[in-house]
Amino acid sequence: MTTQAVRAPAQVPEVSVIAAFADQIASAVRGCADVAGLTVIPSIPVATYLPGRTVSGVAVRAGQVEVSVVARYGLPLEEIAEQVRQAVAPLAAGRVVDVVIADITSQPRERPKGRKGRKGARRPSRGEVTHNGEESANG
Repeated sequence: MTTQAVRAPAQVPEVSVIAAFADQIASAVRGCADVAGLTVIPSIPVATYLPGRTVSGVAVRAGQVEVSVVARYGLPLEEIAEQVRQAVAPLAAGRVVDVVIADITSQPRERPKGRKGRKGARRPSRGEVTHNGEESANG
């Protein structure tokens, strides 16, 4: 009688854990100032395939996280890749983080939301008291 060795199934994280992980990484990468976005190019399919959806530009593997980005023109590409690695490293749980810069765009950074410019602001007239309680000397 021969017996076969029974192998225990490999520890595979649940799909919901992988999905949350890929989404967190994608969010961290999109938060990098010099990254215009995540991307996939046909010759380098970097993606996490989930039931019903795909996280394009982020590939989660057992010992590696690979991200594929569109960089903004300006900084050296090594610095942009390092920006991405630093954003992803705290989430990577010890995995190697590989960055593919698939494209470069001249699209400018978005301005931070908040205070708007002073275009059209009225100057106080001579003798008018301003918001800080001082009298204006404009004439």
